[in-house]
Amino acid sequence: MTKKQSMKTKNNELKPKAAAQSGYTAKDIYVLEGLEPVRKRPGMYIGSTGADGLHHLIWEVFDNSLDEAMAGYAKNIEVVLLPDNYVKITDDGRGIPVETHKQTKKSALETVLTTLHAGGKFGGESYKISGGLHGVGVSVVNALSIKLRADVCRDGAIWTQEYERGKPENKIKKTGACKKTGTSITFKPDRDIFNIFKEGDRWFDSKKILDHLREQAYLTKGVRIAFSDEREKESSSYTFYFEGGLISFVRFLNRDEKPIQNNIFYTEKTHNDIIVEAAFQYTEDVQPEELSFANNIHTGEGGMHATGFRTALTRTLNDYARQNGYVKESEENLTGDDVREGLTVVISVKLREPQFEGQTKAKLGNPEARTATEAVIGETLGEWLEKNPADARKILEKTILAAKARKAAKAARETVLRKGILEGLALPGKLADCSSKDPSESELFIVEGDSAGGSAKQGRDRKFQAILPLRGKILNVEKARIDKILAFKEIRALVIALGTAIADEFDLSKLRYNRIVIMTDADVDGAHIRTLLLTLFFRYFPELVNNGHIYIAQPPLYKISSGKKAEYAYAEEDKSEILEAFKKDKMSNPSVQRYKGLGEMNPDQLWETTMDPANRSMKQVTVEDADKADKIFDILMGDEVAPRKRFIQTHAKTVKNLDI
Repeated sequence: MTKKQSMKTKNNELKPKAAAQSGYTAKDIYVLEGLEPVRKRPGMYIGSTGADGLHHLIWEVFDNSLDEAMAGYAKNIEVVLLPDNYVKITDDGRGIPVETHKQTKKSALETVLTTLHAGGKFGGESYKISGGLHGVGVSVVNALSIKLRADVCRDGAIWTQEYERGKPENKIKKTGACKKTGTSITFKPDRDIFNIFKEGDRWFDSKKILDHLREQAYLTKGVRIAFSDEREKESSSYTFYFEGGLISFVRFLNRDEKPIQNNIFYTEKTHNDIIVEAAFQYTEDVQPEELSFANNIHTGEGGMHATGFRTALTRTLNDYARQNGYVKESEENLTGDDVREGLTVVISVKLREPQFEGQTKAKLGNPEARTATEAVIGETLGEWLEKNPADARKILEKTILAAKARKAAKAARETVLRKGILEGLALPGKLADCSSKDPSESELFIVEGDSAGGSAKQGRDRKFQAILPLRGKILNVEKARIDKILAFKEIRALVIALGTAIADEFDLSKLRYNRIVIMTDADVDGAHIRTLLLTLFFRYFPELVNNGHIYIAQPPLYKISSGKKAEYAYAEEDKSEILEAFKKDKMSNPSVQRYKGLGEMNPDQLWETTMDPANRSMKQVTVEDADKADKIFDILMGDEVAPRKRFIQTHAKTVKNLDI
């Protein structure tokens, strides 16, 4: 690899070169190593060989096009889903170089597509900022595709080459004339690699792709990103184009919220060759929503740039609060949690050589990104507060109220913990605990009502199964702060039973049960109680969800019997199959009992169908996308009625077994 050239720009800013082909030729392609490891260990390069890894192939090809856009050479990108699980991604950038590469003796196009760590991002000035897998992206896609075709418009001609499982089927050749420039990559993933998918299945999720492309369009203002799904006879298409960039993004994120700011804070500035861009707006919500990006790559776990933003936000608001009399000298500072309550923010940095922790880039590790973000936000936010005193007042009033709630919550948490300690860690009286003291084998059933609780207590295996009946519906925690939450008797009992404490004092190592099982009736009320409990766990016990400790019991809907033979149906489909089987066995007029509640089952039936590890069926609660889950809980459990109504109307047709 050649020595990296220094990056010199006027006015200390990153500015793309004129959109000319000069300066981006075969000499700009740097080769580091071969390609063979990709097919042997694909998970190392795309995270997994499941649905996420499959879609990651699209992101990698798309990222190459986006790099051209961020460098100022492309204005249009198109993603098309084709029949037979092909994907086509086209841009109007400069086009991948096609002349012979001196080092590999192959065309630059073939070098890029067949060599790991080969691309224009390893030296020179071809790309000052870029995403992708550090140049491995398109070669990895080629290696993991059964077919790939590259069409490049460059030097007045269309250049084409086709590949099978990463190996060229022919040499690069001219296939036509072309007045413009750009690159088109068409590929079909190899089912030998992604073997969870069947040939006739639709492999790609159009909504997942749309969400990603919309996000990228917000982050790259002025670039038109089109998507079309041509897998059916009637194709669907969408185009994203946002001049407002991050301001438009924040408005989109807050579309179902009540903002308290009239003006959205926005800044874009360069500090030490790092472009820092951020926008935020406070809402009446309690939960914050923070999205961070580095070179347009979503850093789901934040990183240095997110830390820099939080530090600057907290310090600047504290300085402003004291200078303007919102906080007295004798009072303590606002904390990071105080100033983030109800905050919706998007942070985007663009830097020369991003360092990501993990191959899937969940966290940015560059210390200089923290310094740059902290400096830019600290400088521009102070000016913005001075120019927008009405918005500043509303923000400070909200953060001061959050501070008061935090102090009240701390006192409430201490009361709950002290109550447990003073009572010798006495567990709630309604809890029927298990005899085992080994958390790894123990499980807690949270049961709806005393009737079901009685059956569960009698039917359980006392050695490892504990029962905690809840009376009525618990508080909707989406609408309340923690001091109000802990004042609710049923939630307080659950917190003490779990042993982990809650929120800031949460300690996973003190969890008393490996499995926490929500067991409610199979009706509307049961579903509502289950949702309230899931909201509680998602908001205040997220580690229980993330570590796979939360389960949902699956009690039967029907008992079907004829004579001495009885079977249980857990879904409508099961019921039909069982009735058909009874008919084949010459059992006429079997009785069908619909269970409306767990209390209708005797202890033996409840054990046999729902609690016996040998027979039961349980669903483990997981979160695939924390940001989407956060939004869903906000819509379904928040104060705003209109978003919830829209959600219900949108998804009403997909509901099965609606029990009215």
